[in-house]
Amino acid sequence: MTSRTRPAGAAALAALLLAATTGCAGGGGPVVGGPTPGGPAGRTGTGDPATPSAAPGRASAPVGFTLVASGDVLPHDSIIRRAAEDADGTGYDFGPMLSGAKPVVSRADLAICHMETVYGEEGGPYTGYPAFKSPPEVAAALGATGYDSCSTASNHTLDDGAAGLRRTLDALDRAGVRHAGSARTAEEAARPTLLKAGGATVAHLAYTYDTNGRPLPEGQPWAVRLLDGEKVIADARAARAAGADVVVVSVHWGTEWQTEPDERQLSLGRALTASRSGGRPDVDLVIGTHAHVPQPYEKVNGTWIVYGMGDQVAGDMINHEGVHDPRGNRSSIGRFTFAPPGTAGGRWEVTKAEFIPQWFDTARGRVVSLGAAEGGDAHREEIRDAVRQVVLGRGAAEDGLVMGE
Repeated sequence: MTSRTRPAGAAALAALLLAATTGCAGGGGPVVGGPTPGGPAGRTGTGDPATPSAAPGRASAPVGFTLVASGDVLPHDSIIRRAAEDADGTGYDFGPMLSGAKPVVSRADLAICHMETVYGEEGGPYTGYPAFKSPPEVAAALGATGYDSCSTASNHTLDDGAAGLRRTLDALDRAGVRHAGSARTAEEAARPTLLKAGGATVAHLAYTYDTNGRPLPEGQPWAVRLLDGEKVIADARAARAAGADVVVVSVHWGTEWQTEPDERQLSLGRALTASRSGGRPDVDLVIGTHAHVPQPYEKVNGTWIVYGMGDQVAGDMINHEGVHDPRGNRSSIGRFTFAPPGTAGGRWEVTKAEFIPQWFDTARGRVVSLGAAEGGDAHREEIRDAVRQVVLGRGAAEDGLVMGE
């Protein structure tokens, strides 16, 4: 999506694949079956408390897990300046601005972020909109916050060509954060990102509707995963064949500044959730980014879709009318509790679905979690209630979605 800070002016709008102009990007997480250089072996979680322990002398029963996913990390110039201030003149520190999300993120068995932008060279120069080059210190902050994997497929993935893509994935590797959606080699592109959570192997796949018209690097048609329904389903089936019990798909899609999902989101969401193989769905969860504003959650064909989580980290946002739009600093974290199947080869079911409203306070440069009611703070309660209204706008409460803390 086209994202700007207040001084940048109105965002450009070009009707591309999803009737939206620009997009957001993401990272990675711990892999199963072979570590990423510099990365951890993965987190095992506390599991679903309802899952019984195996009797003495028997094999352990599979353990459930919790998964959280959050919105776009979009370092505008003002965000970069804030990180420099927080580092007290010794580089860039993005940890403080993400500290408000850490209690939710770090407690999850598996945490997924969306890294909107690519990283510049060590020492800079670094830039915000329109061609982002962010300090690589962002990656370390994501890892320290507790993220395991980030989607890196967005309309900004090629803002600095193949070199920027490579620097971004290298930095995430050093921080121990896996990534999905972009790749440095054909071999890397062909492998699904597999992560361990509780007793499950989880595949993280990621796609973007476009790269702002920038062509894929010459000779590297695999560098960025472009959004195509048939390709997503084929990749999901390949991930199953590679050992995935659960398949999570990050999609950079939708229409900017529109709270309702557009027709492309609705039709593709229906197709992805309807696809089945061997008696179970090919896709177990869809998490969306790009629109700059929170969008609804909906259970479609028995599978949860988050159409859009909104911007988790961004400067003061300007909409397409050239007006400051506070919705651009609102988002939600989705939290899903998965329980193991009752029979071998069955589906891992979501037994609890939650959303946690968030707000990025641009005056302080901090993520604020709004799940816990703060009595007496009318401004925060207003933001929380606005996010809740949008998130529940397509009847998700009737399917059990609740607000968490």
